Amino acid sequence: MERRLPRLLAAALACSLMLTACSASGFGSGSAVTIRLVAADYGDRESNSSRQYWDAVAAAFTAANPGIRVDVRVVNWNDIDKQVKEMIGSGDVPDVLQTGGYADKVAGDLLYKASDVLSIGTQANFLDSFAKAGQVEGIQYGIPFVSSARAFFYNKAIFRRAGIAEPPTTWDELRRDAQRIKEKVPGTVPYALPLGPEEAQAETLIWELGNDGGFTDRSGRYALDSPQNVETFGWLRSNLVTPGLTYPDPARTDRRTAFADFAAGKAAMLNGHPSLIKLSVAGGIDYGVVPIPGRVGPLKSTLGVADWMMAFKKWGHRKEIKTFLDFVYTGENTLRFDETYNLMPVTHDTLLEMTASGRHRDLEPFLALLPQATFYPLGDTGWDAISAEIKKSAGTAVRRPEDTLGALQRQALATGPH
Repeated sequence: MERRLPRLLAAALACSLMLTACSASGFGSGSAVTIRLVAADYGDRESNSSRQYWDAVAAAFTAANPGIRVDVRVVNWNDIDKQVKEMIGSGDVPDVLQTGGYADKVAGDLLYKASDVLSIGTQANFLDSFAKAGQVEGIQYGIPFVSSARAFFYNKAIFRRAGIAEPPTTWDELRRDAQRIKEKVPGTVPYALPLGPEEAQAETLIWELGNDGGFTDRSGRYALDSPQNVETFGWLRSNLVTPGLTYPDPARTDRRTAFADFAAGKAAMLNGHPSLIKLSVAGGIDYGVVPIPGRVGPLKSTLGVADWMMAFKKWGHRKEIKTFLDFVYTGENTLRFDETYNLMPVTHDTLLEMTASGRHRDLEPFLALLPQATFYPLGDTGWDAISAEIKKSAGTAVRRPEDTLGALQRQALATGPH
């Protein structure tokens, strides 16, 4: 017995070292592969953190796929961009990332193509406009995860006081209604025009789309100072700003202010996204939501916004990532996330379910517009820099359209080829 003990201890030590090595290399018990997910937190408090959702998805996935484990890390929106940048800088990237943008990762040749990590069925389930928005030079890298869209909100009580029977469908009707509200309901902001640095790029693009303009032309090249865009800001200056039918200085007014004013009954009309519904209900506002008025009629398209999923190549876990993402994008999972956080779908099956269920009547105007959504030029690796410039200065275009938009166009071209 005494002579066998050292051999048993040695064998036990060797076994322990082997297990430690296997665990350190990611192949622990049962040779399971561990993939790492970093995701943004959509909850506003601990009790509804996205961590709960992802932990449940990871547990269900591993139960169905015991050879793959998912290490979940959820980061709040204020910190995720900084933390991801640090992770990429140190080479300690995740396998899967869910956050706001993808183009800079494509520029660094860090990502798998979407077709490498999604089955054909999962790819076909994405709304076409969202799948296209995830492309860089015709190849999809960004995988849409959740979405939002914009529509026109109006205060029905203010409209009744002003003697207005229906919401506007054109710019001229909007101007006419705003003038009547100014006369009949003094102290109200007739149209809340937020062109401050918080989100000037959104309000800018919405108005430009209404005049057959936009940030790019049909070839995809920047056209920030196109005749249509200059005309759009000239109309805003002459018909809303100068007559005092909006804020005195839209360039210093942020979306947060506009939303708060509408929810407090201080503003009659504005462009908003679904989160304004909750604010309006909390404020006791009798509101309506319709398509956004354009120059000659309601917009057939609207501004679409998406957050993205992406898969990193570094650790070579393509097959495991593909299995995981196909699980993530099942209708049960996407519907649960969208309903939990009052967000909008990016897939056909979830859009159909949310539209047909009758549980989301407040979102119906947005759901109807989603398939025709128009996006920022997200696939351009210079977009982040250009967007920052638009946020800073687009609001001044209501005073000097040609000067401001011309300067923005020159800055866009200086960022490099697009």
